[in-house]
Amino acid sequence: MKLLLPILILFVFSEIAPRAGAQDHSNQPAKRDTAYDEIAQAPAKARAKRNPLESDPEAIAAGRALFEQHCQECHGRSAEGARRGPSLRAQEVQTAEPGAIFWILSNGVVRRGMPDWSKLPEPQRWELVCFIKSLGKKPG
Repeated sequence: MKLLLPILILFVFSEIAPRAGAQDHSNQPAKRDTAYDEIAQAPAKARAKRNPLESDPEAIAAGRALFEQHCQECHGRSAEGARRGPSLRAQEVQTAEPGAIFWILSNGVVRRGMPDWSKLPEPQRWELVCFIKSLGKKPG
């Protein structure tokens, strides 16, 4: 009996202790981790940055050429998303500040496999932003 009591106490604690800090999260909505979460995490200073090429009519065409060279492999030929990259036509991208998109291009999203394009000269990254933002505009 003397040996049984310590074993019983040890058993009870081994069953209760792991659950002591556990919380029931079953009623909480699941956090949606999407490829677009990174845009919202761009620092305010980056989001406030203005695109110096915004009114340059040639910037979109230059950005398209850069997209075809560097981005379409992952984001798809029409930028609607592919196996490795999300759609750049999505509302989350099209409503994002140009500075936030520039920040993503400059820093990448390593955990999702997107490289940073900081080695591209800054004007070329802004041209990519111009092209990406043009994807949400209706022709006409």
